[in-house]
Amino acid sequence: MAKQTNKHSKLMWAFRNFIPMLLFPIANFYLFEAYIHNPFQDMKIPIQFLNIFLFELLMFLFFVLFGNLKWSLRLQSIFFMIIGLANYYVLDFRSAPIMPWDIYSFGTAMSVAGNFEYTLEKHAVFVILGFVLLIIIEGFATLKISEIKSCVFSNELLYIVRAILVGICLCILFGFTQMLWQESTIIKFGMYDKLFTPTVISKRDGIAVAFLMELQYITVDKPSNYSPDMAEQILKPYSEAAGQNPDTVQNTPNIIVIMNEAFSDPAVLGNFETNMEYMPFVHSVLNGAVENTTSGWLNVSVLGGNTANTEFEFLTGNTMAFLPQGCVPYQQYIKSEQESLASHLKSLGYRTIAMHPYNSTGWDRNKVYPLFGFEEMYFIRDYSNPEKIRKYVSDRACYDKIIELYEEKPADEPFFIFNVTMQNHSSYSEEFDNFVPDITVTDSKSKTLNNYLSLIKISDEAVKNLIDYFSTADEDTVIIFFGDHQPTNSVVSNVWKLNGKNGNELSDEDEAKRYKVPFFIWTNYETGTTVDIETSTNFLASKVLELSGLPLYDYSMYLNRLSENYPVVTSIRAENSDGESTEVKDVMGELNNYAILQYNRLFDEN
Repeated sequence: MAKQTNKHSKLMWAFRNFIPMLLFPIANFYLFEAYIHNPFQDMKIPIQFLNIFLFELLMFLFFVLFGNLKWSLRLQSIFFMIIGLANYYVLDFRSAPIMPWDIYSFGTAMSVAGNFEYTLEKHAVFVILGFVLLIIIEGFATLKISEIKSCVFSNELLYIVRAILVGICLCILFGFTQMLWQESTIIKFGMYDKLFTPTVISKRDGIAVAFLMELQYITVDKPSNYSPDMAEQILKPYSEAAGQNPDTVQNTPNIIVIMNEAFSDPAVLGNFETNMEYMPFVHSVLNGAVENTTSGWLNVSVLGGNTANTEFEFLTGNTMAFLPQGCVPYQQYIKSEQESLASHLKSLGYRTIAMHPYNSTGWDRNKVYPLFGFEEMYFIRDYSNPEKIRKYVSDRACYDKIIELYEEKPADEPFFIFNVTMQNHSSYSEEFDNFVPDITVTDSKSKTLNNYLSLIKISDEAVKNLIDYFSTADEDTVIIFFGDHQPTNSVVSNVWKLNGKNGNELSDEDEAKRYKVPFFIWTNYETGTTVDIETSTNFLASKVLELSGLPLYDYSMYLNRLSENYPVVTSIRAENSDGESTEVKDVMGELNNYAILQYNRLFDEN
């Protein structure tokens, strides 16, 4: 009878401890993935086992650290329930999952967090309920390390053993991460390693494993054959040609840059009909109906967010193609003065002004702008009772501020204004008393698409009014207008649907279209009209200087020459002058000099 009771006790112990220790981390993994996709459908079996091993390892590490199986299991479940939910919303808001570099963006994320609508789809609710149920069941685990102490080790020896086990776990975790970085592992397990599509990586390789894979890119490797002397040698012919005295510059037109939040034309993704034209002015510019404009399509490196990276590319001429996917240079790399369009124009006698009608600390702009050569900065506190649309300062209020600065400035002082708008920031699903959408899409019930297009129509009207004002101004003026990125999938998925496409199964060509936004350069003096220009953000400032009749500095001269062979270089692709598109890594032979110059400017000159 005693033996039977003892056997029953052992079975109960195993049921309370061994089974939860083995199975509950597996449950955590599948629930964690289920927030955003079906892992059984999207992940290969060997890759699922890779993720399960990681979850088992983390559970054991927690157990050794805290000495209590119940709370070790619960800690893991609570952690992944919260992180999974955060990843669910991040993916919804910006169409990209959480990545290692997002820690640098935490402050910016918190500053706009209250402006989103937090809703849960039915499957996400079931995932949360699954986690809650798991946490309750984990309360039945009883194993404590103190029990092992009394049976095997003395108190002092147990602490030593635990410390050794923690070290072993950390070493295994380090080795596991290093293994994920090896090409042999990627081939062996059939893993997806295209870093330019982080959403696909997280779904095919697992969110946690993908995160560890991306850690290898948190530092920037030196380009092939890099040395400061090599950078100097590459730039030398351009440096010799760029030494123009500012006093000899014949014309210094005012330069106004409008980087418009989330401004894009979803029609680039597929056809749809609306009850009225949603961007009549910009469309007329793109069609060549507005004189003295250069226009076309700007290829950007970000999607649905990370506005600062488009700023970075435009102002510096650098490209995100040579930097880790998902990083934010403003917050990671810009720590000292950097040559930029602003610093160059400042050297030519321009008054340099940065404007953004939102918080100064967003993306660390208050720290970065002075390092780029901006003498003045205007943020939300500098706008007196501005017009707002939804929660944000309107484009028209932004442009009124520009006109105000123009009318107040001395006539002989050219100014450069870099203005980042805020009106069209997501989300697009909420209702407001000060915004009544007037655009509807035929055969679509999408509220987000209608709201987005209605906002674009307001932006279109505002920039037309700005152009109308400066068309009669006494001083020569150049206005550059472009969007920073397209909106999230919540908007454009409806366009795909109308065209019989699935956002999860896009061709390379359709994927590239997700990174296109309209741009134009307008002057109030004779410059001719050019349409259908295809370029990328990193080359745009050089084109502005050239079109304005201003001297280029050495780096911008190099970029201008490079763009003749490769008019598009972004984080997702490069396109040569024949229109052939490929991944940047496949043409690094031709682009390596560019990578050398960028590395030198970003890291060796800091």
